[in-house]
Amino acid sequence: MSLEVRVLAGAEILAAIDDLARLRMTVFAEWPYLYDGDPAYEEEYLREFVQAEHAVLVAACDGPRIVGAATAWPMAAQDADFKAPFDACGIDVARLFYFGESVLLADYRGRGIGHAFFDHREAQARACGADAACFAAVIRAPGHPARPTGHVPLDAFWGKRGYAPVAGLVTHIAWKDHDEPEESAKPLQVWLRAL
Repeated sequence: MSLEVRVLAGAEILAAIDDLARLRMTVFAEWPYLYDGDPAYEEEYLREFVQAEHAVLVAACDGPRIVGAATAWPMAAQDADFKAPFDACGIDVARLFYFGESVLLADYRGRGIGHAFFDHREAQARACGADAACFAAVIRAPGHPARPTGHVPLDAFWGKRGYAPVAGLVTHIAWKDHDEPEESAKPLQVWLRAL
């Protein structure tokens, strides 16, 4: 197995859109996101992402196959609704980098790829003059019926990376869960660290 973690550029991302869309839908279908994926939405999202200034996509590749991906780009480029809770908490989004998804197929977890994803994204954030980086993790009820037995959240991993949840800073993103007739807004807790 020739596993490599590397940054993909615009044309490389466009060439891999189908693979990246499948990867996102596969991993996000799992707990805790439970995303009922839409290939057309995925393609549009990835094409918009390629256009974002200073955006970076880090890919984990097993030979030619993309088995994981993580994204990051300036928080200032996010839509107004997503940024509003940051503004309300007095956080200056002009010097903040947002880490979007970090998705990795189950067979490749536990090999340090998550650390590599953070390393590359934090390097991009620093190179772009960001003072801090953040991401948002979905909040699910403790008694949610889809919660797997023995599920261990990633909180300890994120904490070791220097991230902490920001008290009272919750944003929302809408998607359709497997058991929903249509999409609904999901609350996400924001985690942040200074760079």
